[in-house]
Amino acid sequence: MRTSGVSLGLFNAPVLCLLWLTKDAVDSVQLSAPEVVTGVYGGSVTVPCQYDRQFREYTKYWCKGPIYELCEIVVKTPKRRQKDRSSIADDKEAGVFTVTVTSLRASDDDMYWCVIARSGRNNFRGVKLSVSNTVIKTTTTTTTTTISEQDQISWWATLRWILFILMLCCLVSTHIAVWRMTPARKARRRQQQPQQCQHQDSNIYG
Repeated sequence: MRTSGVSLGLFNAPVLCLLWLTKDAVDSVQLSAPEVVTGVYGGSVTVPCQYDRQFREYTKYWCKGPIYELCEIVVKTPKRRQKDRSSIADDKEAGVFTVTVTSLRASDDDMYWCVIARSGRNNFRGVKLSVSNTVIKTTTTTTTTTISEQDQISWWATLRWILFILMLCCLVSTHIAVWRMTPARKARRRQQQPQQCQHQDSNIYG
């Protein structure tokens, strides 16, 4: 009996180990995330948490703490949400929810967890966020235009103004010419009407 118990124990140990490894592999397929993410002090990091599309309608969240069972929820879905310096966005078509942490501080250096809330046992994957002491310095970059480009822009602007003035002069000249021609035509018509009347009278009395 004692021998059979020992044999059963030796048989169960590999089976349990195999089941544990298989379950871990399945969990890895259902939810994956980078193990380590590095950011700089004052900067931001983005963490993609890829999940199987069967979990599209499930709630996802991002929690902080060295132990998953005791971690504190920082931000969670549905859709896009933002809390303090952390935000989460769930792209259900792509099957990935993305967590962004901005204005990184030294206190942000910790263990985090991508989690899919399920009935029974949640799916979770640990992510170590490492914040370096490098400080981001924002510099203002000015874009300078070369002299040739400036000359070309100035020349084109001048040419456009010249064309505009020429078109305006042509329009004004045309308007003046039409305005002058109209009275001249009326005067000619008035001069022609008496001559026609005299010609008709001479024909009648002749």
